[in-house]
Amino acid sequence: MTDDDLVAKYAAEARASISAEASSRIEEMTDPVEEERLRTSSLLPFIGTGDFVPALLSRLGDVRAALDGHGGGIAVSELDWGGGGSAQLDLVLDLTGACLSCGAAPGTLEGVKTDLETDKEICRVRFSSALLDTFDELGREFILAHGAVEFV
Repeated sequence: MTDDDLVAKYAAEARASISAEASSRIEEMTDPVEEERLRTSSLLPFIGTGDFVPALLSRLGDVRAALDGHGGGIAVSELDWGGGGSAQLDLVLDLTGACLSCGAAPGTLEGVKTDLETDKEICRVRFSSALLDTFDELGREFILAHGAVEFV
C-alpha cells in the first residue's frame, strides 16, 4: 500500500465517521417524520410559507448538523425562477444566528450550496453580499479567494 493509498483510506474512514455523527445529531434534533415529509415534497407549494426554509434545511446533508448544532440557520433573501421560463428556483441565501462570522462559514456556505443544488427544483444558490460584512478582513479575503460560492 502506498502512502497515497493510506491517506485516501484514512480520509474515507474520517468522512464516513463524520457523516455518521452528523446523521446521528440531525436525528436527535429533528422530527424524522416531518423531515421526510419536507424532503420528499416539492418545494414549490412551500414558497411563501413558514415551511419553505425547513424544507430547504431538510435537503441538506452533513452541513445541517453544523447549522443546527451551532445555533445557526439559513434565510432566503431572494427567490426567483431560473432563466428561460424554468420551473427551477434561483436562491439568494443568508446565514443566520451563530453561523454569522464563524471561522467555518466558508465551508458551511459551500456545503449548503452543494447540497441544495442537487435538488432538481433548484438551479442555483448564491449568497447575500451582506454576509461578507460579518467577516473580518482576513475572513472576507479568504472566502472571496477560496470559497466556491458566489455573492450578490
